[in-house]
Amino acid sequence: MREADLKLLLAAGEAAGEIAKRYFKANPESWDKGDGQGPVTEADLAINRMLKAELLAARPAYGWLSEESEDGAERLTTGRVFIVDPIDGTRAFINGEKTFSHALAVVENGAVVAAVVHVPMLARTYAATLGGGAHCNGAAISVSTKSEMAGATVLTRKPDLSPAHWLAPHGLKHHFRPSLAYRLGLVAEGRFDAMLTLRPAWEWDVAAGDLIVREAGGMVSTTAGGPTRYNNRVPKLAGMVAGPAKLAKNIINALQPAAKRPIAGLIMPIGD
Repeated sequence: MREADLKLLLAAGEAAGEIAKRYFKANPESWDKGDGQGPVTEADLAINRMLKAELLAARPAYGWLSEESEDGAERLTTGRVFIVDPIDGTRAFINGEKTFSHALAVVENGAVVAAVVHVPMLARTYAATLGGGAHCNGAAISVSTKSEMAGATVLTRKPDLSPAHWLAPHGLKHHFRPSLAYRLGLVAEGRFDAMLTLRPAWEWDVAAGDLIVREAGGMVSTTAGGPTRYNNRVPKLAGMVAGPAKLAKNIINALQPAAKRPIAGLIMPIGD
């Protein structure tokens, strides 16, 4: 079933990319969702409509959680649920940057079992099934072998590397991509060593990339070192660290306890 679900997600991701391409750099209508939720465009909504129609038609017994759909309690009673972000990195999409992505996952009893992150403008598709390994454009991928923090490349917001968040100088090298899902894909294929977000992360931003990193041999956890579980009643996680296991553990151990970090580091993400 996981392979069948992956095939379904791959086709849906490609279809999402085709819709996004029609709107990309074409001045799509956009507006702010309010309450600190960031922007949305007509492309986000068009992709969301397509994904919901196609995926639930194929799997009517699955639940549904999407950034662009009204949430409900029904998904909490289903054995499997789709968790999707129609466009992860909407600000980048609006600004004509190619690093937005489509993130699609199937979650079973809190664990991601099939996942796709499609980056249409860069022609990159990351995919994984639980126990089946991780791939990019069909080729097997793996996380880097970096274990020490000094010199490690980390995809994160620059404020998250502020000394106020750390017990001692960390030596991490800052890099950034606007899409959390794409960041996780880049870590999974070893192009960067780690991904870090100190702010709470919405499940639709990170569920797909979580499995892809794990199946590429990496570790994914909250910033406190706890497990990541999905389809929660409130669908967000308390930050995230991802990368090779030893490096990820070193990063976690080097962080200030959450209670001692500046409040600004824990604001809900806007547009990530």
